[in-house]
Amino acid sequence: MNNSVWVVGEALIDLVPNKDKGTIPLVGGGPANTAKALAGLGIQTNFIGGISSDKYGDQISNELLESGVDLSLSLISDLPTATARIILDVFGSASYEFSLIDTATFDFRTNWLPKGHPAVLHFGTLGTLIEPGATHLFNWIKNVDSVKVFDPNIRPSVMSDRRKYLASVEKWFSISDVVKMSSEDFEWLYPEIEEPSKILNYGPRLLVITRGSEGITALHRSGTVSVPSVKVEIIDTVGAGDTVGAIIVEAVLRLGLNSLMADLEPVLVRAAKAAAITCSRAGAQPPSIAELAAF
Repeated sequence: MNNSVWVVGEALIDLVPNKDKGTIPLVGGGPANTAKALAGLGIQTNFIGGISSDKYGDQISNELLESGVDLSLSLISDLPTATARIILDVFGSASYEFSLIDTATFDFRTNWLPKGHPAVLHFGTLGTLIEPGATHLFNWIKNVDSVKVFDPNIRPSVMSDRRKYLASVEKWFSISDVVKMSSEDFEWLYPEIEEPSKILNYGPRLLVITRGSEGITALHRSGTVSVPSVKVEIIDTVGAGDTVGAIIVEAVLRLGLNSLMADLEPVLVRAAKAAAITCSRAGAQPPSIAELAAF
């Protein structure tokens, strides 16, 4: 049985505020965070993305490899690494300023994207938005025979045109089996629509929405399940949603999509615990399987 997961998208450098050093560089990017979280759960995880040979690229490669992520399907490039400068508000929530143009990070092309069919294919964030790589990715992903999990991770600072962004995201919905997104993502995309189940009309069978301090909600055509958040002292929220995505992928891999939808609550509880651990430390540092078991 194929138990592998491919995570497709960007690995970049988050420039995180630090009172002593100004900023410190930490490995980030939603897909990279998800890949780290999955590997920490003991899952065979391949990251598929462009990784630079510059110093930031070396930092990314080293951290992903040390986390147990397989990079053999990634593209190593002499182009520079994309960066995201993180700005934290008084509640620890993050916004981003990106440097993306002409980087290795978004150099997706059909001539190097791998052949094969993992059990689960996870994709999202800026890799599904930045052209021309996003079109190459879409044409490739739609032909991969796997359970497909999409996390749009909306970034208005990269594309402020809501209508254009929405058209892009809804195209990806149409080839996805599972969508994981935040309530802020949904509200930005659909400011006049209150019912997230609208997204299921585009094709996904399961929608998981993270709601910050209000917990996590999952919706499918037969019902809705919600669980509360787990209270911790929050350092920042970087990577928390990506950690939830990893727990959902873990459950799809372990249970299958049909069984998961029939018994969502324990999976959402596990996801809330994992997100809380990530929020309790700086940057995207998802928990290991042992940390999660002990929490």
